[in-house]
Amino acid sequence: MGWTFMALVLSHCIMLYSVAMVKKKWLCFAAGLATLASIKLEPYNSWQEALVSGSFELQDILFYGGCGFSIMRCMSFALENCEKNDGNYSFSDLLKYNFYLPFFFFGPIMTFDMYHAQANNTKLTRKEREMWNITTKAVLHLGVILVVDVFFHYLYILTIPSDMKLATKLSDWCLGGLAYSNLVYDWVKAAVMFGVINTVATLDHLDPPQPPKCITMLYVFSETHFDRGINDWLCKYVYDYIGGDHDKIFKELLATICTFAITTLWLGPCELVYIWSFFNCFGLNFELWVAKLFSFPPFSTIEYAMGEAMSRRIRGVFNAANFWLIILYNVLALNSLEFAKLVGRRLIYKGFPLSTLSVLLVTYCGVQLVKERERKQALLDEPELVKPVDGGKEKAE
Repeated sequence: MGWTFMALVLSHCIMLYSVAMVKKKWLCFAAGLATLASIKLEPYNSWQEALVSGSFELQDILFYGGCGFSIMRCMSFALENCEKNDGNYSFSDLLKYNFYLPFFFFGPIMTFDMYHAQANNTKLTRKEREMWNITTKAVLHLGVILVVDVFFHYLYILTIPSDMKLATKLSDWCLGGLAYSNLVYDWVKAAVMFGVINTVATLDHLDPPQPPKCITMLYVFSETHFDRGINDWLCKYVYDYIGGDHDKIFKELLATICTFAITTLWLGPCELVYIWSFFNCFGLNFELWVAKLFSFPPFSTIEYAMGEAMSRRIRGVFNAANFWLIILYNVLALNSLEFAKLVGRRLIYKGFPLSTLSVLLVTYCGVQLVKERERKQALLDEPELVKPVDGGKEKAE
């Protein structure tokens, strides 16, 4: 990338470190967001990009990835420095944190407090068979990369949505499967990329954010993200900070608006990102509104009377519809608004009732399988949730 690029990143570090010394959170946020805006908005981003010499295929990706992640890490450093009661973190701490190479260009972002604690841990030990597990993961990721490369050489799931004449000739089931496959592709890409990076970081005794949750297992907006690092960053410094316990409707609305405003700036403001942010922000809030509504009588009384099994079936129906809203709201960011509108029109309007109900039925069955798997895993992770009742028989609360 050249020394000019390194000097540009270093200038961002120096500026945000200087602001961090003031120990004012609002000032750290203002300076950080202004710096982030300078690489996302014209004409400032073109001016900074022109400083980077050379021309190769990945230059734009590495420039925006390197600068963007660097600024977010510097903001984390500044905000954590505000929480430090005795003195300040040193500039060398920031440089070691920011220029850790495996995380530099593509993340994931570890908040500074987590990275600083793990990087300065002097009691380094390996768990039993840990190196074997690391080697297995590395080989597995290599195998997945080869398989995915072969698959996408023969399966045109990324090309077909760009040809609307061809897309309109597809059946309802093909369109739905194509939209779903596009999100699976994006998840696989993120899972492999973060998996490889995490494997390298694990060799350095770090515990970085894990790859994203599989798209097939997503049925609520609150768990929908493709970068756990950015999600953890936003939750800690914005969403949870403003939203608190997330049980107040107004505070939740303010928290989600602020979160998606920063996400919009992070992704690069444009019409498509505005639409994506609006619908995902609405989906997250709508979940809270529905949960609040059903927690009051008579809905709560009816749910209690119908029993756990029936309650779970009814929730599964709503979750199945939610799953396809997540697909539609995110496929427009991966492909185009026209393709998302085509899929929505065919599955909801023109395909009703046969295509709509059959797709929802299959999705409902999948959601119930996922929920059952999560329930069993929760009982394994927290055995205290299973208590002996009725003469020693075990029953999950």
